[in-house]
Amino acid sequence: MPSPFFFKNILAGGKFRATGGTITYSGGYTIHTFLSSGTFTPNKNGFVDYLVVAGGGGGGTGSAPESGGGGAGGLLTASGFAVTAQAYAITVGGGGTGGGVPTNKGTSGSNSVFSTITATGGGGGAYYGSTGLAGGSGGGGAANGQAGGSGTAGQGYAGGSGTSSPTWRGGGGGGASVVGTNGANGGQGGNGISNSYSGSAVTYAGGGGGAYSGGGATGGTGGGGTGASSSIVATNGTVNTGGGGGGGGASVGGSGGSGIVIIRYLT
Repeated sequence: MPSPFFFKNILAGGKFRATGGTITYSGGYTIHTFLSSGTFTPNKNGFVDYLVVAGGGGGGTGSAPESGGGGAGGLLTASGFAVTAQAYAITVGGGGTGGGVPTNKGTSGSNSVFSTITATGGGGGAYYGSTGLAGGSGGGGAANGQAGGSGTAGQGYAGGSGTSSPTWRGGGGGGASVVGTNGANGGQGGNGISNSYSGSAVTYAGGGGGAYSGGGATGGTGGGGTGASSSIVATNGTVNTGGGGGGGGASVGGSGGSGIVIIRYLT
């Protein structure tokens, strides 16, 4: 049975349709996917479903593997959102960069925007002795017991805290569904959220893993990068997922993944 928004979309004089992004069709829906910024233009008033994911934060960089992972980009989704016959500017946020050598915080990701909906960029991960940055999801704190950054209510969760001696380990960046893991418990990035608006189930907005000399922590599901160890470098968050970058060691932390905007309506 079609949703009530389907009937509202066809009642007022003809079929609802729109232009903008890459257009695909699945399960009775027309899907507009924006991997970069653009414009969404409906031909009439109607109702759409949306997924808006911001860019993930970059991982921190330290003189040793001890930095926090980047927080995931904020994630917002809803159905039955009213639009009118006008051009809507779509902004797809870029991922933040990893902290520079020798010791710097990762930069936060950029916001993604559709109409009145703004998803907040993920917070950058911390370097030794500093706290993670706040964001859509917060960046992980660094070694020496530093706290992770806070998340944004309704968009993501806080980063995990780092740990002190004898296990110097960065905290994981927060994800869309759960906080980043504290360094004492492994420093993994928080997991993201699965969404099917693209036509298939995809997980978005996972936090980056924290760095640890004995083996970098894994990123959260949804594109989170892996943290550095004494022998491997941090990896970037996956593009167009909003995943956070992995925490770095003596090399630069991983960059955050860019965001995405998906808008769909019943065909």
